Amino acid sequence: MPLAPIERRRLAALEKLGILDTPPEERFDRLVRIARQFYGVKTALFSILDDERQWFKSKDGLDATETPRSVAFCDYAIRQDKAFIVEDATLDHRFKSNPLVTGHPNIRFYAGIPVREPSGFKLGTLCIIDDHPRRISEIDLDVLRTLASVIEDELESAYLAGSEDGGVVVSHLSRAIQRAQNVFLTSDNERAAFELMLSDLLSLTGSQFGFIGEVMRRENGTPYLKVGAITNIAWSPETQALFQQVERRGMLFERLDNLLGVALVTGEVVLANSYDTDSRRGGLPPGHPPIACYIGLPVYSGDELIGLVGLANRAGGYQPKIADELAPLLQTVGTLLERRRLYEEKREHQVSLEQAANFDSLTGLPNRRRLTELFDQELNEARQRKGSVAVCFIDLDGFKEVNDEHGHSVGDAVLKSIAERLKATVRAHDVIARIGGDEFVAILRDVDNERVYSRLLEAIRQPISYRHFVLHLSGSMGVTVYPDDDVDSDMLLRHADQAMYAAKEAGKNAYTIFDLKSHFNRKERVRVLEQIGRAVSNKELELYYQPKIDFKRRVVEGFEALIRWNHPEDGVLGPGSFLDHIEYTEYARAVGNMVINEGVDRLLAFAGENLNYSVSVNLSPSHFLSQFFLQDLTDAVERLPVSIRHRLILELLETTAMDDTQVVMKTLRDCRNLEVELSLDDFGTGYSSLDYFRKLPVQEIKIDRSFVSDMLEDSDAESVVNAILGLSNSFRRRVVAEGIETQGMHERLVALGCNLGQGFYYARPMRFNDALTWAKAFAWPASNPDSIV
Repeated sequence: MPLAPIERRRLAALEKLGILDTPPEERFDRLVRIARQFYGVKTALFSILDDERQWFKSKDGLDATETPRSVAFCDYAIRQDKAFIVEDATLDHRFKSNPLVTGHPNIRFYAGIPVREPSGFKLGTLCIIDDHPRRISEIDLDVLRTLASVIEDELESAYLAGSEDGGVVVSHLSRAIQRAQNVFLTSDNERAAFELMLSDLLSLTGSQFGFIGEVMRRENGTPYLKVGAITNIAWSPETQALFQQVERRGMLFERLDNLLGVALVTGEVVLANSYDTDSRRGGLPPGHPPIACYIGLPVYSGDELIGLVGLANRAGGYQPKIADELAPLLQTVGTLLERRRLYEEKREHQVSLEQAANFDSLTGLPNRRRLTELFDQELNEARQRKGSVAVCFIDLDGFKEVNDEHGHSVGDAVLKSIAERLKATVRAHDVIARIGGDEFVAILRDVDNERVYSRLLEAIRQPISYRHFVLHLSGSMGVTVYPDDDVDSDMLLRHADQAMYAAKEAGKNAYTIFDLKSHFNRKERVRVLEQIGRAVSNKELELYYQPKIDFKRRVVEGFEALIRWNHPEDGVLGPGSFLDHIEYTEYARAVGNMVINEGVDRLLAFAGENLNYSVSVNLSPSHFLSQFFLQDLTDAVERLPVSIRHRLILELLETTAMDDTQVVMKTLRDCRNLEVELSLDDFGTGYSSLDYFRKLPVQEIKIDRSFVSDMLEDSDAESVVNAILGLSNSFRRRVVAEGIETQGMHERLVALGCNLGQGFYYARPMRFNDALTWAKAFAWPASNPDSIV
């Protein structure tokens, strides 16, 4: 198939250029390396297309030297003026069956920029290739576009070399300045910026070797050079290792007794066109290729020497005018270096400010401000992984004495030593912070063994040697664990702090785990006390009534009044939710009086209907033991006819009856003088003595529900029930069994001779009207539990 006219002209220009099948050249190889490193791809190529093949003038990351043009991605790239991008070749109908895609090198991503020869024809591309898909935009290819333009300048320089007078081509210089500005302002890759500038300088001057670096100074003012880019010098085993070191860590030129050092000292241009005989020669790495000529070009910002460019091995040597011709570019480089330096100083200053704001100046540990940030991060990660975070608040024991006896310098040394030990004791991802004075905090992730806490304290206990002192300290530590303690970071620190004080009070040199149960009880107590006054005023408290069954007469004997709180937000609350919290407060008396007075009201109502039911009311321990109780009871009971007062039964916990036996005995006798009856509640849990039991003026014993619920499965529990029944019978006290929930319990208690019983088996506590209706319809339980009313 005949070639199109424009393609014939393109191939003719390519042949005239004479670049096909020529050896590799460092000036092109360097640019290809920069492209691969900057974009982090597997392969970068400078490819040229003739009529049948794609030939690689420079390559990095690929072994092949050419491919058929029919499979070349670059053939598509030279047919357009902008970048040619293929983000995933397996999804592109033009390439998914291409052997370079289906086989080695398994191309997935391709981006190529056309490269033109001096007369304007596209001879090939500078391209980057990867073996996995990538997303990239046109604007992301600015550096690749810049490198392609450098290749074009190199090609133009070689083309014009025979006709030029050896000076710098002005058009190339302008483009080099533009590229320098562009790469410094748009790229964060400092090394790539230096590499690109060096490539331009080598191209503009026709030099074989070169370097570009930044002048630095030691504290005494002595200059040295920090190399930013240097020609690939890997032509020997010695220089291969050196070049790899430069690639990884950079290179410093510190000798001042050679050609390079002269420019650093004098700040003037240095020329050596007879390097072999120049007395200032030397300083080359072992194995470096021979140097024929050299020029050192100082780079200034204002009056300050801030950089140096070194170029070597230019055909025909160097003339002084080159320094003048390159002055605009060197001035641009100086301005850009100074701008970058100022930016680095500002960034270092910012880092210094952040360090001061976030870290303790003495120990280097995170301070309270930084701890808050790290702590919140740990809590967020713990939520995501469903893990835990232990918070350890540590206070040193005896640190004040160290400061007072030995001085603050010794105290500071102790704090630094403790900080290092704590850091060495925990894992890398754990946090140790100093939040002030001799207080440290450890944030530990997913602790599964409490020995970790002991190890922290053991590290503190080890003797500290400082100068001629051997110091001994210990630590007190409080610990709380998220999410068991499910609060924010600030409250977690407070809780760990509280636990630390508990460890101090317990004798120091130990750790204490935060008491969550007590904490939640305290919180709930505060909440209840904030609301109970309103509840009393708004009559939110209500008595429910649970029937008591007389086993001998098989009738409802009476009711126990049980308090409930109709909470406007939480619904109906049982006594366990609030009664303990109001004990020994003003509300205990108010609620106690409400209960007694309503019991009196119910008895009066029963009497009005000729009903003989009793009402049992539970006494508040603190109200019962107070100086006000007897008068309060007298005021309530005086409303009852003496003939029915015995139906008011006051239930007192056995544990309360044992608190202050003399006061209790007197108060109970005073109650009996008012003709009310007394019941000892939860009997069996208080360990009262037989003699005390004999003397107590009570008429009723209530067996604790724990014995009743266990007696069918536990012979010891039944023995306790049987013993209480026998003891009560001997002292002529009736017995009420609480917590009867099954027919088996009912039948067993009846068989044992129990007098009375109550429990869910018969009925749950109910509002008064419901309880009265239930009682009127009561029928003795049959053997079949389904027949229970």
